[in-house]
Amino acid sequence: MNERVPQSKPIAVSIGERGTISAGTTASGCEISIPYLVKRGQGDGPCLWVNAAVHGDEINGVFAAQRFFDRLDPSVMTGSVVVTPVANVLAFDERRKTALIDSIDMDQSFPGRANGFATERAAAALFDRFGKSADVVINIHTLGTPFDAAPYAVYKVHPEARLSEAELLAHIACFEPTVACRMPVANASGELPGNIGGALDYQSLSLGAIAFMVELGGGGRLEEDRVEHGVAGLMRLAGKVGILTASPDPTARKIRRVTRRAHRLANAGGLFEPKVLPGTAVNAGGSIGSIRNLFGDVIEDIAVEVDSWVIAVRRDPVVHSGDRVAFLATEWSDVDVPA
Repeated sequence: MNERVPQSKPIAVSIGERGTISAGTTASGCEISIPYLVKRGQGDGPCLWVNAAVHGDEINGVFAAQRFFDRLDPSVMTGSVVVTPVANVLAFDERRKTALIDSIDMDQSFPGRANGFATERAAAALFDRFGKSADVVINIHTLGTPFDAAPYAVYKVHPEARLSEAELLAHIACFEPTVACRMPVANASGELPGNIGGALDYQSLSLGAIAFMVELGGGGRLEEDRVEHGVAGLMRLAGKVGILTASPDPTARKIRRVTRRAHRLANAGGLFEPKVLPGTAVNAGGSIGSIRNLFGDVIEDIAVEVDSWVIAVRRDPVVHSGDRVAFLATEWSDVDVPA
């Protein structure tokens, strides 16, 4: 049990409650409703908030969050668990990362704006309801729909966080990730552009919570092994923070911490054929795949310039110039994980 987890912050829901949070209405008058589930244990303890589908096409997290919740027995719990299985309901309905209504990334919008764009209003409604009362926040993602990925974690370091980086990694270890990527906030070099500081986990860190992202495979589909990997990690984490009295420890005592990563882009358009799998290393000069034109000729071989770790590789073969074909770590080290 982590002694740093404070005892039971108040949460504005009752035992075993399920319901929705209103975030506005659509043009046709339908309410924009974010679903939530809550279970309370037999005594005071920490509040764990599991959030999924902050991007609408990231499906594995929805199933992992639901299954974790279903398998919790309140009679052997202390504290509470909140699950929001689909945070971005508008984008979820559209099977897109972001909603067409404003194309804003919800996970760059926290703590949100109650009088802002539609996505910002939803982020504000969600964060106001649960973000201010959660002691532990897990934001479950996947890579985008075109990609395959092995389970990994992403975390940020906040100057006001109450946990050290080593302590945060010890909680991340519950998910037995292939890598744990330390993501820069001020200058996300090599990452997608945007307001990284608006991520749910970063804003939760600012309030003193234990918070990070878990990436469970690829988007737009159900992957049973990735889902169950996530459920097992959530169970271990619930044990570590004291919500469950018994939970198996992670087998790994080291984490591969990534401190630099970047997308690899196609120069030529055509059909991409990968030569590597997620969760594997490629030596400098090695090929991660090739691109053929529509006549079947290989027109580009994509080699890495430095030793690289394959975080994700594209499964959708149709690419244009500038499309992402892989997500690579180019700087990492193996670090000991404290018990």
